[in-house]
Amino acid sequence: MPRLFTALEVPPHIAESLARLRGGVSGARWIDVENYHITLRFLGDVDDRFAHDAANALSFIRRPGLEVTIDELASFGGGKPRAIVARVRSDPTLIEMQAEQERLMRRLGAPPEVRNFAPHVTLARLRGSNSASVAAYLGARGYFPPLKFMAERFVLYSSRDSVGGGPYVIEAEYPLIEARPAMTGAVRL
Repeated sequence: MPRLFTALEVPPHIAESLARLRGGVSGARWIDVENYHITLRFLGDVDDRFAHDAANALSFIRRPGLEVTIDELASFGGGKPRAIVARVRSDPTLIEMQAEQERLMRRLGAPPEVRNFAPHVTLARLRGSNSASVAAYLGARGYFPPLKFMAERFVLYSSRDSVGGGPYVIEAEYPLIEARPAMTGAVRL
C-alpha cells in the first residue's frame, strides 16, 4: 500500500541555500536536502486502485508554471514546536492549484484535508525541542533575502512508512504549461 502526496520540488540551488540554515537546535532531525519539497496534497496510505486513479486524475490538471517565493523561517506547533519550516509566500496561482488537487482527490473518495493549506518546506522535525531554543534559532536566522524559483511541474511522490523526511520517490510528474503572453496589437486573419 503506497503512501502518496503531491508536491512541488525545490530546485537544488534553492535547497542548498536552505541547507545553510541547518543546525543549532537540540532535538532537531534535519531533513536531507534532496527531500525538500512543498506538499500540495497529502493522500496518505492508499490502495493500488486509488493510487492509479489519483495519478490518472492529476494528469488532467492544466495550470501555468508559477514563481515560488520562500521568504521566512518559522516553526509549527506553537509552545510545543514540532517542525522548523521555510514558509512559501501565499500566491493565488499556488492556492488555486492546491485547491484543484483537493477537489479532485475528494471526488475520488479521499477524505478532506483537515489542515488549512500553509505552503512551506520542512527543514527539520523536532522532538523534545523547547520553544525558547526554537525562538533563539529563528531570531538568529529568521531574516534572509527571498529565495525565488519557477515551478515548471508538480510531482506525485511515494514515501516509505516512517516518521517523515524521506526518502521520497517520484511516481509521476505533471508539467505545468507555459503561461502565454498576452497578445498586443492588431491581429489579421
